[in-house]
Amino acid sequence: MKQREKPKYSIFQNVSWMIRMAWRTRKRVLLILGLSATTEILLGLTELTVAPGILARVESRASFGTLLLTIAGFTAALFILTGLKAYLQLNAMFSRVDVRSAIIGLITQKSILTSYPNTLESPFIKGRDKAYLSSSGNDQATEHIWETLTRLLSNVGGLLASLIILSRLDAWLIAVIVATCGLGFCVSRATINWRYARRDEEERYYQKKFYLRSKAESVELAKDIRIFGLQNWLNDLLEDIHNLYLDFSLHCEHVEMIADVTEAGLTLARNGIAYFYLIRLALHDGLSVSAFLLYFTATSTFTTWVMGVLQQLSVLHKESLDISRLREFLEYPEPFRFEEGEPIPNADHYELRLDHVSYRYPMATSDTLRDVDLTIAPGEKLAVVGLNGAGKTTLVKLLCGLLDPTEGAVLLNGKDIRAFNRRAYYALFSAVFQDFSLLDVTVREQITQTTGPIDEARLSEAIEKSGMTSVLGKLPQGLDTHVGREVYLDGVLFSGGEMQRLMLARALYKDAPILLLDEPTAALDPLAENEIYVQYDAMTHGKTSLFISHRLASTRFCDRIIFMADGAIREEGSHESLLARGGAYAHLYEVQSRYYHEGKEY
Repeated sequence: MKQREKPKYSIFQNVSWMIRMAWRTRKRVLLILGLSATTEILLGLTELTVAPGILARVESRASFGTLLLTIAGFTAALFILTGLKAYLQLNAMFSRVDVRSAIIGLITQKSILTSYPNTLESPFIKGRDKAYLSSSGNDQATEHIWETLTRLLSNVGGLLASLIILSRLDAWLIAVIVATCGLGFCVSRATINWRYARRDEEERYYQKKFYLRSKAESVELAKDIRIFGLQNWLNDLLEDIHNLYLDFSLHCEHVEMIADVTEAGLTLARNGIAYFYLIRLALHDGLSVSAFLLYFTATSTFTTWVMGVLQQLSVLHKESLDISRLREFLEYPEPFRFEEGEPIPNADHYELRLDHVSYRYPMATSDTLRDVDLTIAPGEKLAVVGLNGAGKTTLVKLLCGLLDPTEGAVLLNGKDIRAFNRRAYYALFSAVFQDFSLLDVTVREQITQTTGPIDEARLSEAIEKSGMTSVLGKLPQGLDTHVGREVYLDGVLFSGGEMQRLMLARALYKDAPILLLDEPTAALDPLAENEIYVQYDAMTHGKTSLFISHRLASTRFCDRIIFMADGAIREEGSHESLLARGGAYAHLYEVQSRYYHEGKEY
């Protein structure tokens, strides 16, 4: 049996946290909360007493003027309170949205600034999704909790007022009302808990449906859908998920219907007992008509307020669970040091060293890198080559501080990088990664990664060195042309090779002292690739550079080559020395070079 979820924070702690968020973001939320609850209580009491009050004046044979004045007073009170309630409800939404938006900002900040290893962990990803879900709309926990607290306070106030009115009646009637309300609440809560326990199942259906729809409509799959005829397959998958969700919904409706019938029976029994008791008082104890109406109305509203308190406490409990998960995500542990880390030492050059480094990915059964010992001298042009899966990309991620080794250390000028402010360490690197993505912004923003001041001379130089000058010169709006068509209909779509060049221009514009190029020419044709090789010296002048490739022919322009296989460095040297050695590098080079010799047998 699945254990009940135990949140890290209590309801009181989560409500206090939300109040602090409102105090820092929009104090008006708290003011509106208090005014709304007070208005609800006064409006409820006015509606409770209006008919008995007017009827009491009639029974006492009050003058016509007194009766009109009483009616006018109640009418004015109802008009003012109803108008104030509507005004507060209208204005409450805007300030509550501001608080929710501030929380979304915290979630986003955590997501984009968290340590890179966290982005690979399933608990972090699930926590992020749940945190965003709790802030995804007006009816979600981080905004709806203000409505819940308003209703809870108004129900508590109304309950106390009705208790004072009903205190003149027999205690057993109040006990019957409380008991039937309690039973109804238990049924309701059991139903809500049953549905809530299956919320993850419902979310999975939504996620699968959203995933299939987004993929079916995506630009990336548009060619595959048409060439391979995936339409029917995708429709069948979507229909299967939809049918499963319909079955789930039908089962939920059956359970909720049983709960509604049970609650209706309890309400009928409660009102019948109250009617019988009050009619008996009217017939045998001389209870006046106005008092009868007041007590019966108070009985009904007392029931409403009791149920309201219990239901809002239940809702608050659920919302507290969501807020607790959100806070746990925001406090997800960070393996890296950031602002609390040491600053990067000022130096003309930086030496990088992997000191007997091993690395194993989470949940993996073996190391991706094993006991790698490597020193990269300042200004050195190093090539890292090997077949796919040799560990080249992992090596790059360790060097630039995206990952920390599971054994050994990465050293910068002899000091373990784990001691440094990791964001300051990132500033030492420009990189073109094997897997990259483009934002739908202008070409200028794509390269400079900013909407602020731009160094135009450096931008032009980066474009020239990356070989994008002629391509960008043909664009309709030059560097102000939008990239992609997810946001802008007038955006351009670059080829794979052009996108790689664009990413190279971005890395060159950053102008960091260390340049990492992970398969930067994989999508280029041979002529374009050769252009990059010719310009490589100019690109890397005065910098330390690492060129990662599985193409051995691309390494001749580097000072040193390391050949990796099975997560370790197997050979090391210049291109000529490695060929002369006749080892694995020479053998692989020979295999690859055969494809460039027309007519040669292989």
